[in-house]
Amino acid sequence: MSDSFDQWESAWDSPGFVLWHATLRWQQAMRSALAPHDLTHVQFVLLASIGWLADRGGPPTQRAVADHAGADVAMTSQAVRSLEAKGLVLRERVAGDARSWRLRLTPTGAERLGAALTAVEAADREFFAPAPDPGAMPAILRALARRDRAGTRVED
Repeated sequence: MSDSFDQWESAWDSPGFVLWHATLRWQQAMRSALAPHDLTHVQFVLLASIGWLADRGGPPTQRAVADHAGADVAMTSQAVRSLEAKGLVLRERVAGDARSWRLRLTPTGAERLGAALTAVEAADREFFAPAPDPGAMPAILRALARRDRAGTRVED
């Protein structure tokens, strides 16, 4: 087994190990930024996806929101029901499809999203500021995120 570890002088030389720890710290920063807005990170991402997609084509379906967020459909359904209970989202059945929902932000949801988005963007700026080239970070992360489970690059 030790042969597997010989390629690194330190565990911190392993990109996966470093990414794991960076992700944990970033998630902690997101939780802190979102706590005053009474949103979990998942709820925020779904609200932001609803807002983003609605701005670009009208009220999205719940499935479109799940796909945009990269979230599991069942988990999305549960989180959207929670957002609906908080008065932040309206769910409306899609005509002719009893299993499909269209999602809309309520005025309160849009207001909460705006405030949370400001907090998240500030937290991101602070979190990524120590990077050698913070401006390059989105391109690097996009390249990593655009891979499917087999490791193949996925196009937009």
